[in-house]
Amino acid sequence: MAGNTAAVDERLKTESFGARMMKRPELGAFAGVILVTIFFLATADPAMFTLSGVINFMTPAAQLGILAIGAALLMIGGEFDLSIGSMVAFAGLFFAAATVTFGLPLTIAIPATFVFAAAVGSINGIIVIRSGLPSFIVTLAFLFILRGLSLVGLKLATGGSTQLRGVRDATEGDWLAPFFSGDAFGGLFLWLAEQGWVETFNNGTPKVPGIPVEILWFVIIAALATWVLLRTPAGNWIFAAGGDTNAATNSGVPVRRVKISLFMVTACCAAMVAIITVMDAGSTDARRGFQKEFEAIIAAVIGGCLLTGGYGSAIGAFFGAIIFGMVVIGLTYTDFDQDWFQVFLGGMLLIAVLFNNAIRKRVTGER
Repeated sequence: MAGNTAAVDERLKTESFGARMMKRPELGAFAGVILVTIFFLATADPAMFTLSGVINFMTPAAQLGILAIGAALLMIGGEFDLSIGSMVAFAGLFFAAATVTFGLPLTIAIPATFVFAAAVGSINGIIVIRSGLPSFIVTLAFLFILRGLSLVGLKLATGGSTQLRGVRDATEGDWLAPFFSGDAFGGLFLWLAEQGWVETFNNGTPKVPGIPVEILWFVIIAALATWVLLRTPAGNWIFAAGGDTNAATNSGVPVRRVKISLFMVTACCAAMVAIITVMDAGSTDARRGFQKEFEAIIAAVIGGCLLTGGYGSAIGAFFGAIIFGMVVIGLTYTDFDQDWFQVFLGGMLLIAVLFNNAIRKRVTGER
């Protein structure tokens, strides 16, 4: 008979709250947001943390964050997509041509752009799956292919220019336009200004006319991705496909379908950013989304995604993108040279990889 000193079943052991938190992939990014906030509270103009200042850094954070969430899902699934920045330009060309050149309404142009992007993403995924080549190599090739096609396509569509203008005029009055451009809740902010609860100009209009729609999409996409990862069978499949492909396949997980679908989702995230930025600017150009693939992947890594797959968080990518937005805009509120952003970028990547590696070893028990 076992005595009182018998070993306790490992399955019955309970972890402390601190131990559970240490295993959360988004911990590093959340801590990073706090540290960056403290840094700018100490060094930046207080205007950075007014309502208008927060909107200023959340807008670029949202655009990057939509890409980063797509990149994070794909990385959790064990793959990379280095073509998402070029996909922003290519999808932007398709969308602008659909509205300006062909005069299609947004009810057709927007779904068509997503279908087009998903088709290109599926090509990436099919090549990776069927060839067995690393996704890094395949999507690196598509980075150049899509960027080149964007440049060539723009010149063909415009007769030699690398910009296609007229999107704002082509979409003016369309009932879908407010969902993808401009600011939301304008009436609410006017009322808040009348009550004296938000800052106003001398004429009484609010300094912040509303919440930019990309911020709302950013929050919605982050929430949806988190729900999929943590509350659905598809989320389990994504983690399994990235953690151990052979074991996942033997367990009945449709690994190929999951990975191809993730490439399609990532491309659709790029298309979303393309539609929003093209409608806001009223035009598209061949350099749209330039180098955003690297920033998106770095934001995902800062958010806790492992380069080896099988571990990560959409919320982590959410916070990682906010860090980017705070730094790139926050430096303009300080006396620091804005070129320090590049130093920060590399430093955060290195720190995040080291931190995530330490967490991985803690979770898996490696030494």
